[in-house]
Amino acid sequence: MHDAQLNASPWVRRFATQIPKGGLVLDLACGAGRHAIFLADLGYSVLAVDQDVSLIEQNTNSLITSKATNLELDDWPLDGLEFSGIVVTNYLYRPHWDQLPKMLAKGGVLIYETFAQGNAQFGKPSNPNFLLNPGELLNLAARHALKVLAYEDLYVDEPKPAMVQRLCALKER
Repeated sequence: MHDAQLNASPWVRRFATQIPKGGLVLDLACGAGRHAIFLADLGYSVLAVDQDVSLIEQNTNSLITSKATNLELDDWPLDGLEFSGIVVTNYLYRPHWDQLPKMLAKGGVLIYETFAQGNAQFGKPSNPNFLLNPGELLNLAARHALKVLAYEDLYVDEPKPAMVQRLCALKER
């Protein structure tokens, strides 16, 4: 495996190929762009969005477009866009959460993984605003009639001890 594969979350690696080819994939709160790079290496066109996209802009893959934007403004900055896949890891901002399933095209896949309640015992994040409640990802999927392909709510010890919730869900045709 090369760097992008090694750096990508095992959950994202496991389900990325479920995303339909041909559409645009959103890497939300992309950070340094590890998932954008991984997805582009698989042949997906990716929109990588975060407040600071300076690191991802250093990547020369023509399949990656970066957009610097504040995702926590009152108005949702990605309104009107549609994606065949949305990948979110280690990010939670509930005021715009319900926008994500709405932006999925029919047949689109949401891959979500972030910290869950109980994580405070292992360090940051410990603020409840950034920790998922039990079943919260399942509730998001249910509210938007997404078909859950996989779900986990568990303790992990890699890359560091943490409580996480993970979801892969499909917007049926």
